[in-house]
Amino acid sequence: MAKERIPMRKIKETLRLRFGLKLSQRQTARSLNLGRATVHEYEQRLKSSGLQWPLPESMDDVALEALLFRKEHKENPRPAVPLEYLSKEMKRPNVTLSLLWEEYKQGHPDGYQYSQFSRIYHDYQQTLSYSMRQDHKGGEKLFVDFGEGLWIREPGTGVLIPTKLFVAVWGASSYLFAHATAGEDLRSWIGAHVKCFEFCGCAPHAAVPDNLKAAVTRSCRYEPALNPVYSDLAAHYGFCVLPARPRRPKDKAKVENGVLLAKRWILARLRNQTFESLEALNEAIEELVVKFNERPLRRLKVSRTALFLELDKPNALPLPEHAFEFALWKKARVGINYHVEFEKHFYSVPYTLIHRELEIRATATMIQLYRDGQRILTHPRSFREHGYTTRKEHMPPSHQKHLEWPPERIVEWAAKYGISVKALVEKIMAARSFPEHAYRSCLGIIRLGRQLEPGRLDNACRRALSYSALNYTSVKRILENGLDRQVESGESRTSLRHENLRGPKYYNRG
Repeated sequence: MAKERIPMRKIKETLRLRFGLKLSQRQTARSLNLGRATVHEYEQRLKSSGLQWPLPESMDDVALEALLFRKEHKENPRPAVPLEYLSKEMKRPNVTLSLLWEEYKQGHPDGYQYSQFSRIYHDYQQTLSYSMRQDHKGGEKLFVDFGEGLWIREPGTGVLIPTKLFVAVWGASSYLFAHATAGEDLRSWIGAHVKCFEFCGCAPHAAVPDNLKAAVTRSCRYEPALNPVYSDLAAHYGFCVLPARPRRPKDKAKVENGVLLAKRWILARLRNQTFESLEALNEAIEELVVKFNERPLRRLKVSRTALFLELDKPNALPLPEHAFEFALWKKARVGINYHVEFEKHFYSVPYTLIHRELEIRATATMIQLYRDGQRILTHPRSFREHGYTTRKEHMPPSHQKHLEWPPERIVEWAAKYGISVKALVEKIMAARSFPEHAYRSCLGIIRLGRQLEPGRLDNACRRALSYSALNYTSVKRILENGLDRQVESGESRTSLRHENLRGPKYYNRG
């Protein structure tokens, strides 16, 4: 069975951490839940491709994949290292790995050299028993999580609304940040991070979250999937994300202790106060956070603030010029009308992309569309439901031609087939938000009359108007079923005969 290749988005993130942030292979593998051998493979593929980091801005995912995964003639694999045998032999007295390698080379002269042999063995040992040491370097890690918060009272109604408490703790100094949010949703999670970085004046080299949905879309011990918005946040500030492993309390012990301290030292002091907004609550929380960090630690006789300024902040990442702008990602397939939908609004793309799958990145002000990792166009964001944002150059040539026609031309053409045809076309145009979409429906109705007897199309449109059926499909069905002839013969809407209509006599039965 062929080895399953990871997505190009994750491969590029591997290269960013390895070459952009200069993380080691072990750190990169830990961040993305990959094997070190996999990280090494993509590192070598980049070097052999002739590319350098950062990648050219014009390079999309398709071009990068073609360069990284060119077909090549593989050499015969080296003799396998007997890992289970080595593991047993190393438990014997006076047996060393160097001795076992010499025996391996005697039996396999073309086998691995000692450095590779040793690395393969130690990687295997780590899969058997692995315990992460809580040894944090300055500026390296920021542990983040949510906890239960206080209640705020809604002004006027007095209804109590629960809040959540976002807590962040720096690894080396235990410097703490706390911020109340409306919930544990993605927007609250991202916004709390931005507030934290602004409060601290720097960003960590790595963030360690728990496996909540706002951070990790798929919780897995071996390969968790990060939320794409959280990945964007990490790329914007230049850090990597190291999700805590499920059911591994040591991975998140520092932040869990921080949450406990925040509840006891901050929330407990505010428990008898009434707050009517998140802003008022956070003002009180921030004041207590400053006091908490300035308290001397009992054993070290120095405050968290002093340790943060000495250890974490000088070694942390500087903040970028602009704060991160929240943006949602969504996949969408281009419809037959060359538009994609986002939150009930439709945005045009070049008609040549019909049926293609694109990625949408939506901020508060714009809609960005990506194909194969390359941005292809940007629209201003619209919040008008069931509306269309359409560019003329995205339309097929035939639609562009129709768009150049003035509405009066369509109405004049419709009037040649009757008063009702004209009235229906005018109502359809008035009901549509974008003229091009109305033109298609109107032209279809007018063309129905080309092969009909005089008056039939006008009768069909009169019937459609009586039922407020303002579309091409309704007129076509009326004609196909011959219902236009009932109007022509003088039958009214209420006198239609049908086997399921009961009539007045039904209700007068004795």
